[in-house]
Amino acid sequence: MTASTPLTDELLAQLQGAPLEQLSQQLGIDSVQTEQAVSAALPMMLGVMGQKAAQPEGAEALFGALQRDHAGSGLDLGGLLGSLLGGGAGAGGGALDGAGILGHIFGGNQSQAETGLGQATGLGGGQAGQLLKLLAPIVMAFLAQRVSAGGLSAGALGQTLGQESEQVRQQGGLGGGLLGSLLDQDGDGQLGLGDLLKMGGSLLGGRR
Repeated sequence: MTASTPLTDELLAQLQGAPLEQLSQQLGIDSVQTEQAVSAALPMMLGVMGQKAAQPEGAEALFGALQRDHAGSGLDLGGLLGSLLGGGAGAGGGALDGAGILGHIFGGNQSQAETGLGQATGLGGGQAGQLLKLLAPIVMAFLAQRVSAGGLSAGALGQTLGQESEQVRQQGGLGGGLLGSLLDQDGDGQLGLGDLLKMGGSLLGGRR
């Protein structure tokens, strides 16, 4: 994994074709709008995770969750989406609990994330929330694969996600703008300790 290959781009490339078509059908929108929405959602999600994983306890909590619920699942996107669309998302605990994963990623900012994504992409908050619930287990499975393939420690995972978050903010675009608005909770245009404290509890801490 290098800084020149953003995680967002890598995962988006793996979603091309049938996975994006499945998401499109589930949301009832065309493939172009689906890809635009996914392209905005992924950097926002990974960026927030990167900010939280920059703290050692955040990285340890995420690493533990990946090992506990997502290790060894591979990244069979077709099979994973099939399980999710069959009612797995939010229907139970563990790897398919999209709603639970989202709650840990965004904390008290989940509603803001859904609304922001909906407004930026024209989906509306309801469809944006549905998309995020479907993407959350995919993001976790992808990160688990990266940890396994790269032999990453909790610290290395935190560093990788931290680099991703910084890249997202520098590149801007829809995803960067959404990430910036979530991280700048006090509206001063800068990310400070107060902003991080307002983002909620530690990422993926505890059992679902």
